[in-house]
Amino acid sequence: MDMQNFIAEELTLPELIKLIEYHNRRYWELGEPEISDIRYDELMRLLAKKDPKNELLTRVYAPAVAGEGKIRHKNPMLSLDKAYSLEEVLKWAQKYARNPDELFCVEPKYDGISASYDGRILSTRGDGESGENITAKIPLIEFESPGYTGKLDRPVRGELVIRDDDFKTLYSHIRKKGGGVYKNSRNAVAGIMGLKEIGEMVAQKAKITLVDYNLISYKVKLSELEKQWQVLLSELEALPYPQDGVVLKIADTQYEASLGNTAHHPRGQIAYKFTNIRRTTKLIGVEWSFGKSCLTPVANLEPVEISGTTIKRASLHNVQNIIDLGLEIGDTVTVERAGDVIPYIVASEPGENRRPALIEDCPCCKTKLVRRGPELCCPNAECFQTELQRLAAAVRNLGIEHLGEPTLRKLMENSGVKRLADLFDLTVMGILKLDGFAPKSAQNLINEIQKARQVKDYQLLAALNIPSVGANIAKVIFANTDFAGLRRMSIDELSAIPGIGPERAYALHSELSQQSDYLDELLGAVRVVHSSSEPGERPGVCFTGKMPEKRDYYAKLAEAHGFAAVDDVNSRLSLLVAADVNDKSTKLTKAAKLGIRVVSLEDFLREIATADAGEGTSLIPLESSDGQLELGL
Repeated sequence: MDMQNFIAEELTLPELIKLIEYHNRRYWELGEPEISDIRYDELMRLLAKKDPKNELLTRVYAPAVAGEGKIRHKNPMLSLDKAYSLEEVLKWAQKYARNPDELFCVEPKYDGISASYDGRILSTRGDGESGENITAKIPLIEFESPGYTGKLDRPVRGELVIRDDDFKTLYSHIRKKGGGVYKNSRNAVAGIMGLKEIGEMVAQKAKITLVDYNLISYKVKLSELEKQWQVLLSELEALPYPQDGVVLKIADTQYEASLGNTAHHPRGQIAYKFTNIRRTTKLIGVEWSFGKSCLTPVANLEPVEISGTTIKRASLHNVQNIIDLGLEIGDTVTVERAGDVIPYIVASEPGENRRPALIEDCPCCKTKLVRRGPELCCPNAECFQTELQRLAAAVRNLGIEHLGEPTLRKLMENSGVKRLADLFDLTVMGILKLDGFAPKSAQNLINEIQKARQVKDYQLLAALNIPSVGANIAKVIFANTDFAGLRRMSIDELSAIPGIGPERAYALHSELSQQSDYLDELLGAVRVVHSSSEPGERPGVCFTGKMPEKRDYYAKLAEAHGFAAVDDVNSRLSLLVAADVNDKSTKLTKAAKLGIRVVSLEDFLREIATADAGEGTSLIPLESSDGQLELGL
């Protein structure tokens, strides 16, 4: 049986049981799941229809760990019933609520290993009745409970996880047994708990967090649950812990306990599972789009439906990602649409007829491509496509909104435009020579270009396309100096500016020297207005909605690009980044009233990517006229 490409409804009962047992082993014993949680639960629901008394339906699972024997729990540690939609959650809540004011606790569903500590022995949940004694792992564990972070020193039930910030920092350097790094935090927890000896992990300063289940809990009335749902999800998803859903409990513990348990789960609790849905399809081609200094790969796929949307293209990020996936054209790929945003490929299996996905020569100028870190780049400084992308980025930074890439291409091909300064010499007659322009539209474009002659200092610096120096970093720089002072500063002096640091300072100093004549040319063509930011002030950015990564990931990314990440929308906010700009959330409504700029997550990532060395044009999902998802390049 093909264990991935199956149609569940067509399976016989023995085949269904065999398939579930196969995926149980892949998930719990090997830590290498092949299907999403939601598809696994589709199998379990089908089993419940075909054989309601099958013991697989009530079995409680836990990852395999290396312990010191079995420990029987004083109180069973059961699993939870599951819901995949707000409608299912509300149906459950209404079933057990005694009145509209019934309080529910809404808590994170941590994605780790459930554990219990009785003051002496730490044990896993196991089968719910008894688990493994993992007391020997305590030297690796930091305990977090309300008002306390430190050594495990009190009885508790909680989840063994690796915090998102720890995984991005500590675990980028920690090597697992046999070499290599852990691919994700859940695999790392399971892998470390499966070790018989932890000396090597202790030596590498590995850290696992035991999160008290009572650490984070929001209370909400039944009557308010539906209205507050998205707000609650946003609050929980912003936490720095790996999560795969939300836990809801009846707040009245005595009443909740009185409802009792099934053989599998307590009736007074339920888990709402996140649904990053995956599907398999075939890679039929790879396109390469140009950025300022690198090429970005885009996957062309045999159409596949995810959540009612037909996916034909997906992000491949960079050349290193293709290599890591071992990807070639003709392979079977697993596509995930995380948070209903950007589709991307998470895994692949070799196809029968394969051909290389990578290219060796620049599609534009035929120059031999080179690797720079994870990126594939054209080293030819006069490559037309590279020049076009750099000019387009400079124009965006100057705010010339109606001068898009197609018009820039025509100007470069027909009017001798190569650099930003050339635009200020254009005339109406020169624009009229281009296809698609009438006298009025030509005059409007010239007027907009001439308006850009008065430019803020940070816009002009960002327009130089210096690696890692976009508009927001430029604002920080000019809160401390002006252009004349900037050009005199040493690398050490630049490094001392808040948010710059040695690498960015070196790039800035080097590029200002190399582009000195060009900068003089620009300064002679425009009138620079000193920005009005107060010293040390950073533009504020707020994030809202369900996003592919945890909220702290985007906050750190924003901070690295000169923003100050904040939690609230107010009149001082510069930018609101939304997972769905059409949502009717409180933050989006308030931003609209205050006139705050709102952008999608994809647009935000694209904008900050223009400031980074080696970053290409990001991919923005667009809806085509037939309702199919496309990716605009």
